[in-house]
Amino acid sequence: MLDEPGNWGRWGADDERGALNLLTPETVVAAAGCVREGRALSLSLPIRGATSSPAPTTVPHLRGRPLPQHFMSVDGGDYAAGARAIGAGLRMADDALVVTPHGTTTHMDALCHMWSGDRLYNGHPADRVRSYGATRCGIEKAGPVIARGVFFDVPAVRGLSHLGARDRVEPADLEACLDGAGVELRAGDVAVIRTGWPLVWKEEGPDGYWAGQPGLSADAGRWLAERDVCVVASDNAAIGGLNERQLADEDIADDLHMILLWRHGIHLVEMLWLEELAEADRTDFLFVAAPLRIEGGTASPVNPVAVL
Repeated sequence: MLDEPGNWGRWGADDERGALNLLTPETVVAAAGCVREGRALSLSLPIRGATSSPAPTTVPHLRGRPLPQHFMSVDGGDYAAGARAIGAGLRMADDALVVTPHGTTTHMDALCHMWSGDRLYNGHPADRVRSYGATRCGIEKAGPVIARGVFFDVPAVRGLSHLGARDRVEPADLEACLDGAGVELRAGDVAVIRTGWPLVWKEEGPDGYWAGQPGLSADAGRWLAERDVCVVASDNAAIGGLNERQLADEDIADDLHMILLWRHGIHLVEMLWLEELAEADRTDFLFVAAPLRIEGGTASPVNPVAVL
């Protein structure tokens, strides 16, 4: 239900950080205790931007979304054409990168990204989301995320390389992942959920990837929220599942963005690359991610790192 309990008011009427308030100094220090090897793994997809090449189409993305654009304002060709060097023997290259994160690359959703009615998370007025950005709950309010990450390799517990397009991750799957590793989920943890769906882009191409997507069920989202996770991260494009039209089949009360982002203030990190983490055979680790301080932004590209 849209009026079911959430975290509105839990950290005061002015709160714009949601469940990230659970990341106290004590929680961060405890998370650092997960580092046992000192090995760091990037959990992001590459950003391949171009203006006239197929490079962006080699990276998973949702159909119809504006792809990253990479422009060079100064390059080697300019000097070959006679551009003046900036100093004796000194040349440089300069670039600009335009990334629209939703559906195109690894990113973190802000609490202003989706809502219902006329209120953002915590009751902030939705009319504070303007053409120049959101003056409430923008991504710059999140700050760095340094927490204990807990890995849920759902295909592994089901004996699969990746889930199917119509598969939904249920609470029993999450419990099986924890039971198999002997790990408990704690308040302030980041739940990192592998579906394996990016592999479909490599195996079947865009049409296979766009045929739908697996994701969390509404009950699994509520299960995580009840355990006070601060972030839910996954390698799919929307945390919840998508159909072939790249839309959720669940109604608004069971939409994962409504349950997690809007009601509970739990930030979402989408479109991760989790295959190396799966090979590392680690369930708990130090999770580090810092969104760009885009004032009023609905999301930011991120490069999450698992420190093992």
